[in-house]
Amino acid sequence: MDELDTAILRQLQEDARQPNRAIAQKVGIAPSTCLERIRLLRQRGVIRGYHAEVALPALNRSVQAMVAATVRPLSREVVAEFERSVSRLPEVLSVYTMAGSDDFLVHVTAQNIEHLHAFLLDRFTERREILSFRTMIIYQHLTNQVLDPLPPPSDSVTR
Repeated sequence: MDELDTAILRQLQEDARQPNRAIAQKVGIAPSTCLERIRLLRQRGVIRGYHAEVALPALNRSVQAMVAATVRPLSREVVAEFERSVSRLPEVLSVYTMAGSDDFLVHVTAQNIEHLHAFLLDRFTERREILSFRTMIIYQHLTNQVLDPLPPPSDSVTR
């Protein structure tokens, strides 16, 4: 990734619906060059797709929580089955497989606290492989919508 790729990527992250001509003009290159750079970014897997950001409350998902879960036995099969089955639940936004005291962190949404409680009772307490779980309600969820590449690690950091 060079500075031009980074500038194009920044423009796409700010507004992926803007026309190629607008991006090219903002970064100071020809539209054909811009289009080719975007194609190469997709081909290299830097750009993985485009999506619409949706307001969760508009989908009747006003409550968000993180559920930290520990499973046993900790085997490849148990981990894979947990990831597969939990990620398919309609309340689940994402599943993170973790190192540390918790094996998974599951980002969930619900209509309200009662729905969240019922979801946890119905979907987590019934699973034999779950040794324990704890729930943390999310009051506010902020994300960094525009990411630039980080510099390579310096020698002092890698030692």
